[in-house]
Amino acid sequence: MSREDTAMLDRVTEANADAGAPPTAVELAIFNSRMESITRRMANTMLRTGRSGVINTARDFSCSLVTATGELLSVSEGFPIHMLRGADLMAQCMAEMHPVLQRGDAYLHNSPYHGNSHAADHTVIVPVVDDDGVHRFSVLAKAHVADCGNALPTTYMGAARDVYAEGALIFPATKIQSDYRHIDDIVRMCRMRIRVPDQWWGDYLAALGAARVAEREILKLGAEVGWARFHALERAWFDYSEQRMIAAIRKLPGGCASAENAHDPFPGTPADGIHIRADVQVDPEAARIVIDLTDNPDCMPCGLNLSEGTATSGALCGVFDSIEPGVPANAGSYRRIDVKLRRNCVVGIPEHPTSTSVATTNLADRLVNAVQRAFASLGDGIGMADASGSSLPPSCGVVSGFDPRADGAAFINVVILGAGGGPGTPVTDGWLTIACMGNAGMPFYDSIELDELHQPIVVQARRLRTDGEGAGRFRGAPGAEIEYGPVDCDVEVGFACDGVVHPAQGVRGGGPGALAEAYLRRADGSLEALPGSSQLIVKEGESLVSLTAGGGGYGPPQERPPASVARDVVEGWVSRERAEAVYGVVLTAEGSVDGAATERRRAGLAAGA
Repeated sequence: MSREDTAMLDRVTEANADAGAPPTAVELAIFNSRMESITRRMANTMLRTGRSGVINTARDFSCSLVTATGELLSVSEGFPIHMLRGADLMAQCMAEMHPVLQRGDAYLHNSPYHGNSHAADHTVIVPVVDDDGVHRFSVLAKAHVADCGNALPTTYMGAARDVYAEGALIFPATKIQSDYRHIDDIVRMCRMRIRVPDQWWGDYLAALGAARVAEREILKLGAEVGWARFHALERAWFDYSEQRMIAAIRKLPGGCASAENAHDPFPGTPADGIHIRADVQVDPEAARIVIDLTDNPDCMPCGLNLSEGTATSGALCGVFDSIEPGVPANAGSYRRIDVKLRRNCVVGIPEHPTSTSVATTNLADRLVNAVQRAFASLGDGIGMADASGSSLPPSCGVVSGFDPRADGAAFINVVILGAGGGPGTPVTDGWLTIACMGNAGMPFYDSIELDELHQPIVVQARRLRTDGEGAGRFRGAPGAEIEYGPVDCDVEVGFACDGVVHPAQGVRGGGPGALAEAYLRRADGSLEALPGSSQLIVKEGESLVSLTAGGGGYGPPQERPPASVARDVVEGWVSRERAEAVYGVVLTAEGSVDGAATERRRAGLAAGA
């Protein structure tokens, strides 16, 4: 902890002492560490016991602690689009629908109309009730299940016109355990609807186990320090987090800025796709940030609409991407951020039966891009360029079918073989394996060998796309080229690939990233272009070819250090031709920088030659 942090903690604890709650700075630091240790134990339980590859490899889960009054206290290291907002809304929903909460209760929640992200994210909520029957906290473990009962074998139905076309079972804070015993009616409903019931059961038990671990640890801590002390520390931690956010906002340039972003056309959208806008206001003196998303289209008959949880989380992602690191993400720091949404808006609050099947990735990514680009327009050194938008290309498809190696047993899983590139930032090049902004680089890419072991597929190629980056002072990450197909059977694959029409844009003079491309390679070797939203059968002898999009660049490419460009060429990120044409860097035959020729070339580019 820095000297500045310690001083801020001391000021917060002095203020709380006046209110009769005198935790010390050291106690607050220990309290935060204890909370983080609980969410880490939850996450470790999910990672080690989840059945689906999307959970135990790609880490598509999140764990949260929420106060009894519905305020987010602590989260595990996970996907921001899952966690920044939503856990609090779901906990509030549980308390409203079930006014009497008892120890041993557990609730299954996946309703996007009641705070959740989308139907595929099954969340187990456990109320932490003390020995006197008082509801003290709620703990939430959310897992993206490989199958949620959709009409098609995919959890990302970009073309679903409404929730009925999705077909998923929707559980709005539905009680699934009482006195630590399962309500078997709910379990039977899931097992009858879901294509891989044993796999779902394992994932559900992983989430339930994670929530029960947190319940046990919080009850233990409450008994150790006393509930009055526990809640005094909780309030002081919120106050400290608010002070950290105030300090961060006061370091930003003030002003108002707007930025737009566009998602590719899918079935149910306008012909040129979905155009969204983020209006950002930063007031350093008042230490407030306002993100206004109300000037956007109404919900559309497709699965791209955001839920309230993902719309708010997407806006918050853009804020946290644009301020100094280290500000805790909780209800305390959120006091200084106002996210304005409206009902029936594509990036707002959907109303039943609007489909939000793809609410965690595609349009959510475009929203984060718009917010962080608006920040970048306020001044050099803040914000970011666009991420690729290529969240769910064929290389991140949902594969399903019947495995001939296992006597025709059904299989379904999301493979994460490669996604789009991350954006250039004021201080770094784009993150190569970011996947999408809402996931923040947290998903682990699959091992090719494990994917081939778990599904009847073979991966023919996985390599970087040379010249796929958005050029800049700090370049965006290039996309990748992945090719895979079935072995001894046919495999169904569903994907929802953005970035085929609208590239990731650069900021402050940075260039756009390469567009995504998707193809079906027929048995004769010919390539057939595929639309971004696809659900198709890949036959034996065929394969999918996925060229993922690159991230946008930050700052003018001619300001990139020549030595960095030369290294990019040596490592295969950028071709010699692009280095000279776009970055203005001329290399010798041996690959070193020709200083004089580079100076002349950059002078010519600056003059428009």
